[in-house]
Amino acid sequence: MTRGEKIKIEGRPVWAEVRLSALTHNLQTIRKHLDSGSANAGGKSAKRVKILAVVKGNAYGHGGVAVAKTLARAGADMFCVTCTSEGIELREAGIKQPILVLTGFWPGEEKRLIEYRLTPSVSDCEQLKLLERAAARAGKKLRGPLEFHFKIDSGMNRLGASPQSIPCFAGVLADCKHLKLAGTFTHLASSEVMTTSETPDQTRTFLAAVAKLRELGISPGITHMANSAAIISSPQTWLDAVRPGAILYGYHQNYDPPAKTVEVNQKVPLQPALSFRARIISLRDVPAGSGVGYNAKFHATRPSRIGVLAAGYADGIPRGMSNHGTVIVRGKLAPVVGTISMDLTAIDVTDVEDAQVGDIATIFGADGDTKQYAFDVAKQLGMVTAQVLVGIGWRVPRIYLR
Repeated sequence: MTRGEKIKIEGRPVWAEVRLSALTHNLQTIRKHLDSGSANAGGKSAKRVKILAVVKGNAYGHGGVAVAKTLARAGADMFCVTCTSEGIELREAGIKQPILVLTGFWPGEEKRLIEYRLTPSVSDCEQLKLLERAAARAGKKLRGPLEFHFKIDSGMNRLGASPQSIPCFAGVLADCKHLKLAGTFTHLASSEVMTTSETPDQTRTFLAAVAKLRELGISPGITHMANSAAIISSPQTWLDAVRPGAILYGYHQNYDPPAKTVEVNQKVPLQPALSFRARIISLRDVPAGSGVGYNAKFHATRPSRIGVLAAGYADGIPRGMSNHGTVIVRGKLAPVVGTISMDLTAIDVTDVEDAQVGDIATIFGADGDTKQYAFDVAKQLGMVTAQVLVGIGWRVPRIYLR
């Protein structure tokens, strides 16, 4: 029996279960790992590394508000989102911790950043000028300078200021009377690849940029560069704070070399928080040779029993699972057959004894002793775990298990 059988779902029988205790466990595990590593590096007096919990993308599909509230109670120091609207949603839900908008802001959003006390990231001097004007207009409503974080491109060549532009940045900031640099950060490109020189190179570039800021009389605030993989693989990147994403939700990266993945799972044990389920809404017996689904991409090679799930790719079942993946029914793996439709998915339950309409199919998650998590589905399809998780559709209700 799955946890899902104890849950009442109104309407269409497809849902995602999120175990809040798993989120708490994962945050505490990360905290323990950081504290242990810091103590080993610097003794008992080593500083506490802050945890900036990444809850962008609707908290990787888990539900931004519920996840942020849980992690706030569990001790997250700050939250990271992608855009202003994600930050506003958390503020309106009562989140009090600082909220960093990782990808900055679009001109015209400055007023809302100030109104909702969001911390924007800045990558160029023009953004500084926009923020300074907005903060000056806000006046006493701001209650002190507007805090922001400065993003430096250390080699990923995506967002961030070039190290060469730091003198320009420092000069403009010196003229800003209403802004405060509260943090400086960068993003690592290949931290899951333990044999690459890219992470050490980026680290040196970033630390040199921070040193340049200090040389120009600018305090960098808290410095942070470590994402999920670097938290595990590169303690030298932890600095003042880290930004866990996927590991908060229970998933390690595919490390290179692969043997490291097994080692990491044992050293830092995580609990996947989300299970994605749907019920069988139809069963039919088809003779050998019969086609199933659009364009008959599957033909039964034997008399088969075909179940139909109340979920398709619009709900978040990756279309790449067509004729390729499996789901769990009554503790057994049942193949996905035919092409996955927008709203329906066919599975072969011939070998699932006593399968019936109403049975729960676990697309990813656990059913008894049988487990197939989002990480496993992603690996089968050549995707990343986050891509599978954020693909869960808006019409799929999230059920929070406490």
